[in-house]
Amino acid sequence: MQSNEKTNVMDIRTPEGVFFPIQLAGPVTRCSAWLIDLACILGIQNIIMQPISIFGIINPDFAAAFGIIMYFFIGISYGIILEWIWDGKTLGKKILSIRVRDKEGLKLAFPQIVIRNLMRTIDLMPFFYMIGGISSLLSRHYQRLGDFAAETVVVRELKISEPDLSLIMPEKYNSFRDYPNVAVRARNTVTPEEAAIIQNALLRKKQLSEEARSEVYAELAGYFKKIVDFPQEASDGLSDENYLRNLAEIVFKKSFR
Repeated sequence: MQSNEKTNVMDIRTPEGVFFPIQLAGPVTRCSAWLIDLACILGIQNIIMQPISIFGIINPDFAAAFGIIMYFFIGISYGIILEWIWDGKTLGKKILSIRVRDKEGLKLAFPQIVIRNLMRTIDLMPFFYMIGGISSLLSRHYQRLGDFAAETVVVRELKISEPDLSLIMPEKYNSFRDYPNVAVRARNTVTPEEAAIIQNALLRKKQLSEEARSEVYAELAGYFKKIVDFPQEASDGLSDENYLRNLAEIVFKKSFR
C-alpha cells in the first residue's frame, strides 16, 4: 500500500501489482456524519427511556446511570448493526456518501466492525469525540483510534456513471449471463473504484502498446478472478481482455434481456 501525504487520496496496491486510488473522507465530513448518527442514537435512546423515566422520580441517580449505560449500548449497537448490514455505512455515512473500508480497500470483516465500534468509547473521551478528533486530524489517513485498532479507513463513495457500453461490450456472447446469481454477487463485490479501473483500462485500449495492454489486462483479470466467483467453465477460452469486457457488462448493466 502506498499513500499520498499531500492529498486526500490513498493508493492501494493489490498483490497482483494493480494500483487503484481511494479518496479518503476528511475530519469535517466524518464529524458531520457522526452528528447525524448522534441525533439518531439520541432519538432511539429517548424512545427507549420513556418507560424508564418513571424511575427518575423514585431514584434520579439510577435513572441517570441507566441513561448513560443505554447511550453507550445503543451507540455501539447502532454502529455495529448498520455498518454490517449496509457494508460500512451508518445513516450519517449513507447521507454523506462515505463508508468504512479495510485499509487495503477491501470490504470489512465483522470483527473489524466490532473492534472499531467498541473503541468508540475511548475516542469519545474526555468529551465530544476529543481523542478521536485529535487522532483523525494528526493521522495521515484521518483515522481515529478505532480505525487504527481495526485497520480501517473511511472513504468517499465514488459515483460511477454508466459508460457508453457499446465501447466496452463483449465482442461475443457474454458467458457470465448464464450465471445470474453469481452476476449479482459480482456486482455487489466490485467496488465503484474497481469498476472505474476496468472501465478506464478498456476505454484506453488504443492508447496502450500491445505489450503494455497485455500486461495490464493480465494483472486486472488475475485480480478480479480472485474476488468474483464465476465458475471455471464461464471463463474458459476467454482472453484477459474479453474477461474484463464480460465483467464490465455485468457490473454496469443492471439487467439482461
